[in-house]
Amino acid sequence: MDLLDEGVRRAENKLKEKGRDKVLTAEEMDQAMKAVAYSCIKYADLSKNRCHDYIFSFDRMLDDRGNTAAYLLYAYTRIRSIARLANVSEEKLKAAAHTMKIVLDHEKEWKLAKCIIRFPDVIEKILDDLLLHSLCDYIYELATVFTEFYDQCYCVEKDRQTGEIININMSRLLLCEATASVIRTGFHILGIQPVQKM
Repeated sequence: MDLLDEGVRRAENKLKEKGRDKVLTAEEMDQAMKAVAYSCIKYADLSKNRCHDYIFSFDRMLDDRGNTAAYLLYAYTRIRSIARLANVSEEKLKAAAHTMKIVLDHEKEWKLAKCIIRFPDVIEKILDDLLLHSLCDYIYELATVFTEFYDQCYCVEKDRQTGEIININMSRLLLCEATASVIRTGFHILGIQPVQKM
């Protein structure tokens, strides 16, 4: 309990450093603190090969760069915020997933799609060898590939003057949703509770 309580305290400090306490409600802040703390501690164990030793470090666990739960939670909340920004409901995304063809014109769209479809192979591997660090490595890779995609492929275009949305690329939004779904499923397997805002 002391370990978890210390994790929550440090997660709270990290979130406050980033000014998240000013944009999140008290309830959202509480959820984010606990999600970050508990997830970071679990992920630090699960992301290492269970046959090897590692050095325990709260600072490393709570770092939002690199292969850490904090980085992955931030990536997941960023993905979830794209649909909110576009004002597209989950129901509309699900309906589009059944009727729309995903267009992969950009190299980063291809790279992301190929990474997403590797998920069943990763699951088969961990069922075979019971080494969960492979799943952690894959989720980290997926989040990194998504960041490359997001940096180069606009999902929602806004007018620079007015800030109004002028175009929503539903095909790319569906890639975002597929990425979020795979990350969420990976989190579920690892026992990590994602949050919608952080």
